[in-house]
Amino acid sequence: MKLFQQLLLAPAALGLLAPIAAQAADVSSLSGASAASAYSAQQDTDAFRAWQSQNQVTSVAQFSDVQPTDWAYQALSNLVERYGCVAGYPNGTFKGKQAMTRFEAAALLNACLDRVTEVTDELRRLQKEFAKELAVLKGRVSGLEAKVGKLEATQFSTTTKLVGETTWVLGAQAFGGNNNGTNTSTGLGSTNRNSYAAGGTTLNYDLRLALNTSFTGKDLLFTRLRAGNFAGSGFNGSPYTLSRLDTAFGSTSGTTSLNNLVTIDRIYYRFPAGKELTFVVGPIMRNTEALAIDPSYYGDLKLLDAFTVHGAPGTYNKATGGGAGLIWRQNVKKGAPFFGASLSYVAQNANSADTTAAGGIMNNNSQSNVTAQFGYQAQQWKSTFAWRWGSCGTAAREGTQAAIAAAACPGAVTSSTQPSAGWGGNNVDVNNFAYNVAWTPKKNGTIVPSISAGWGYSAYNAGSLLAPTATSVGNSSTSGISNQLVVNNIAATQSWTVALQWKDAFIKGNSAGMAVGQPNFVTALRNGQTAQDGNYAWEWWYKFQVTDKISVSPALFYLSNPSSAGTVSGQSVSTGASVFGGLVMAQFKF
Repeated sequence: MKLFQQLLLAPAALGLLAPIAAQAADVSSLSGASAASAYSAQQDTDAFRAWQSQNQVTSVAQFSDVQPTDWAYQALSNLVERYGCVAGYPNGTFKGKQAMTRFEAAALLNACLDRVTEVTDELRRLQKEFAKELAVLKGRVSGLEAKVGKLEATQFSTTTKLVGETTWVLGAQAFGGNNNGTNTSTGLGSTNRNSYAAGGTTLNYDLRLALNTSFTGKDLLFTRLRAGNFAGSGFNGSPYTLSRLDTAFGSTSGTTSLNNLVTIDRIYYRFPAGKELTFVVGPIMRNTEALAIDPSYYGDLKLLDAFTVHGAPGTYNKATGGGAGLIWRQNVKKGAPFFGASLSYVAQNANSADTTAAGGIMNNNSQSNVTAQFGYQAQQWKSTFAWRWGSCGTAAREGTQAAIAAAACPGAVTSSTQPSAGWGGNNVDVNNFAYNVAWTPKKNGTIVPSISAGWGYSAYNAGSLLAPTATSVGNSSTSGISNQLVVNNIAATQSWTVALQWKDAFIKGNSAGMAVGQPNFVTALRNGQTAQDGNYAWEWWYKFQVTDKISVSPALFYLSNPSSAGTVSGQSVSTGASVFGGLVMAQFKF
């Protein structure tokens, strides 16, 4: 017998020895002729099999003297339940501690081998009966192995996965109020200027191709390629930034359109350091992508960009550039409440070495953003507080035309836009604060939506830079913005948002949402005048999830006074324009 067969039979033999030994010793428990007869019968193989059949058990639990704590319990259980070749005594015992003779061991071992032979013969019969089918399956498996080998040899990367998404937008904007002056090229009056310049119906696209690379299974090298044709579209912030969509991509350089050009808009590396810390570093990263906790539950559909910054566009300004971040999340069981904190630095001009104009890291012209967040998240609610310090050249992400102006750098502002500024080579930096709270119901598909609220405040520090006097600024406007609201006169801005979202709205997989608020607007001026810069934004949408990868979403939005035309001393400079937009958005993921 081969060694491998000996090893296989050894456990079975050991498990068989105990019951037969017990059979011999059990004769003493019987009396007289019956004892001798029973024992003699067991010596004969055929008689033994008959005796065994009468006393065969189907579960080891049928033996009253066998306990799970016995050292051979598992072996005996396997022989009884898998092979059915172990018999007990008429009194329901196994007597595993009694000795056995060599004849008894041979008889019971033979019985178990007979069972194994029966199984083997059955397998051979089945193999012969389904020989053709097995040959076909073997051929198919061989073919699949060959194809897999060829695919692995020609695949792009064994560590990288491509994730794509394209968004198409069909829609238009309608304008009301005075539209910031006369269109001299057409001779049209001020009322129709925006309607003719940006009121046409457009069809635009945005394409994002993400390369997700992991070397350890826990890290991520994120590279994203992007293209679009939103340059010239009203949905890319023309004529007012507040009408910009989150998916809008495409710009111009001077008079040259950069539509349909593929560019890399994100590349960074994220990796863990222990169970609670994560580092993020890269030449093109975003401060809002290095947060410990997402402040909102709103966002199944990202429509207006103003409602993707959690009610605080000054703090969550989506600053993009070279930088690094550290994220801490409390290590708890999945679904349990946890605390989180994050800190990041992003220099928007990190790619340039010209420190005299706009370049470098951690200097006056780096356009530096230091963002910190601390928060707590439970199963149904979360609360976060965040702060961002921005050097000169940085700005709020969304707001009125005045409130999104970049904090002034030395020499960056001309006398025509900052009369009597007393420039003197000073920088303007900004401290931005945000507080958010959000709640979501336990179950989707109810009439109760998730609620996400956020508030933001920005305080401008102009140092010794003199504020323009009210008389020097006057009641005029430049490019539709009241001169009272020029950047070196801004002392503070505020913003807020309340957003509702219904998951599984009417149909499972679909969702609906509504958000209202005031994106960043000027609330205080350095020269003591009243800031006339109030505005409101509102959006509504419904997302039809056609398939897992395709969705179609009709949407509406309204903007009041996004222009910062303002008023001075009760005298109207320009009636604030309003914008009403309607669109259909189709999204494809692959």
